Amino acid sequence: MKSFYITTAIDYVNGSPHLGHAYEKVLTDVIARYRRMMGDKVHFLTGVDEHGQKVQASARKEGIAPQAYTDRVSQLFRDLLPKLNISNDDFIRTTEERHKKVVRQVLQQLFDKGEIYKAEYQGFYSTRQEQFLQEKDRLPDGSWPEIFGEVTEITESNYFFKLRGYQEWLVEFLTQNPNFIFPAYRQKQVLEFLKEPLNDLCISRPRERLEWGIPLPFDEQYVTYVWFDALINYYSAVADLPGVWPATWHVIGKDILVPPHAVYWPIMLKAAGLALPQGIIAHGWWLTAGAKMSKSTGNALNPLDLVSEFGTDAFRYFLIREMNVGQDSDFTREQFLVRYNSELANNLGNLVNRTLNMTTRFAAGVVPAAEVTEEPEAQLHALWTKTRDEFIPLCEGFQFHTALERAMQFITATNAYIETRAPWKLGKSAEPKDQALLRTVLATIAEALRLGVALIQHVVPTTTEKINGVLGYTPGPVWRDELNWGGRLTGAKVAGALVLFPRPAPPEKTPAKA
Repeated sequence: MKSFYITTAIDYVNGSPHLGHAYEKVLTDVIARYRRMMGDKVHFLTGVDEHGQKVQASARKEGIAPQAYTDRVSQLFRDLLPKLNISNDDFIRTTEERHKKVVRQVLQQLFDKGEIYKAEYQGFYSTRQEQFLQEKDRLPDGSWPEIFGEVTEITESNYFFKLRGYQEWLVEFLTQNPNFIFPAYRQKQVLEFLKEPLNDLCISRPRERLEWGIPLPFDEQYVTYVWFDALINYYSAVADLPGVWPATWHVIGKDILVPPHAVYWPIMLKAAGLALPQGIIAHGWWLTAGAKMSKSTGNALNPLDLVSEFGTDAFRYFLIREMNVGQDSDFTREQFLVRYNSELANNLGNLVNRTLNMTTRFAAGVVPAAEVTEEPEAQLHALWTKTRDEFIPLCEGFQFHTALERAMQFITATNAYIETRAPWKLGKSAEPKDQALLRTVLATIAEALRLGVALIQHVVPTTTEKINGVLGYTPGPVWRDELNWGGRLTGAKVAGALVLFPRPAPPEKTPAKA
């Protein structure tokens, strides 16, 4: 089995989960489930980033210890995972000993190699972003972008990592590996960033200013800069697992691509003598009215509200169907309802109930064998072959939104096939040829439904399991073998009905004033 190690970014525990966190988890889960379907040995990591100045400040504001604060908030992120049906194999917290041990080992190794040195720094510091700034970070009018919050000028001694010395190597690496970052235009943005000289990276904070961090192994008066600490989680979580490292893909938001994941992380790995990941997937943002959803702007959406109202699979389906990986996408409740009603309820849900109802009505609930192949059946068979052959390359290229579109087009065509054959009319005929055709129609729609849901099981796993259950079918161990049209359901006993995507209750109307 091929090893496939995939990670999400680790979420900073300075607030509760929002739609962006949920999307990243679901996207990574869809990739992980797809690779398992393809036969890979998958290891899927997610977790939380718990150190840093903002966490220390939030804990002090509440009058509690930082560890107590992170214990509470990190649990919110952990609780989100089963509610979204995330199939992660591990969940890491940067306050765990297994992580702190590896961070200190890497720091000591780099220090011993002369890659870390101590120097005095004078410049500007953003508490919100927990990073030092340069003049080039200013806006044209000389002010600092709002993302940095309050910026102060400080002078202090710190430890620095020799980032600058690896700039030429990184440019060469990215040039020779043009598919390292997905989508490809993000890699071009990184190369544009690298046209400016890099500064060495300050990787410490004095304990007199920040206590909540991992102490440097060679100077206990300093703690590790939160980004240097956090990035190492991808390695620390699997350092003792043979055959897992290097990572295959890191799935992150586009806002933390440059410089942390596309500059700091590859250079850190190179300096430490560790293998680089196969690549980085940088996804886009969810927008509302064209603006990024965020806690600071007050337009962030609680994903669990939609899960509670419509179910986990409907929520997962919308996220993957609506967003082209790497691009931004608008989120509105109205658009969610369009997808929910037209594609899930009226299309997939309708096909399920028509299949169950007509098999029960005309064949005593037992799927018959197909006996006839005429033009309508041949057209549906041909469409299936085309759909299947397009689907896998689309998923391989992370074009899951288009792959789902193809799957739904096949479901739509199956519903159209039912209208063409009109089994309710055939059922009234006593002619042997009509009865043979009726049995063929029932077998055809059952098989088409089985195949259609096989394509979307990594996105809607619970729904797929329910549909296979009411079809009386247990899929085999090799997913690709399941994609061949045949008579696997012949003789299967189906259930009478299954309600998958109930109509949402209409919003309550405000009583009119008398």
